[in-house]
Amino acid sequence: MSAAAGLSQTFDALVKWAMTPERQDDVVAARAEYSKLAGEVFDEDRQLELRLAGFLEYYLCDRPAPWANATPARARYLEALRSGPPAEASTWRAFTETWHGLFRVLGLDDGGVRLLALASRTEVQVVERRTLHGLSMGDVLEARLVPFEGALNFSGAWVWHPHEAAASIAAEAERRRLAGLPEREFLYDCARRSLKADRYRQIAIEKIYDFSAR
Repeated sequence: MSAAAGLSQTFDALVKWAMTPERQDDVVAARAEYSKLAGEVFDEDRQLELRLAGFLEYYLCDRPAPWANATPARARYLEALRSGPPAEASTWRAFTETWHGLFRVLGLDDGGVRLLALASRTEVQVVERRTLHGLSMGDVLEARLVPFEGALNFSGAWVWHPHEAAASIAAEAERRRLAGLPEREFLYDCARRSLKADRYRQIAIEKIYDFSAR
């Protein structure tokens, strides 16, 4: 089994373990929180499927669940430590150590993507065998990186920002980095702007991603 397939299989098992019928009230509450952060999506939105994937990752990897006193990913990992072999626990651990951020594309090749994390100015190499259609040098994307089998891998959720917005996003990210501001608020601000750019094609991208207009 490839690393990508193993990662996907582990994530699907985590969804099944965490999102049980008796926890649906918490899932609904989390979905409302996520919509407020990243923007509400509708059936006709082009980003619907990716945003649903983004919500699952938010619920499992980022948000402490009241029923677990930890993120579901960490709760599953701790359960595996107590009751399973160490190798199995290390597999679950991958989703407790994800890196969610804004990245700029520095390089593309057959085996992966070289990225610059805008919040820390860190360069990383991500394993990716697929052809990422529509992604080009200099683009900015919101992504979650998962350490799995000794390498960084993309998760299943993305927010790809228009190429015309890349310079504005990078400049604002640098301003915020130098000011010591956390990335999370800015990341979700950009996610909301991405939805607006998709819905209102008559508005210039530069205007939608104008961070001086507060």
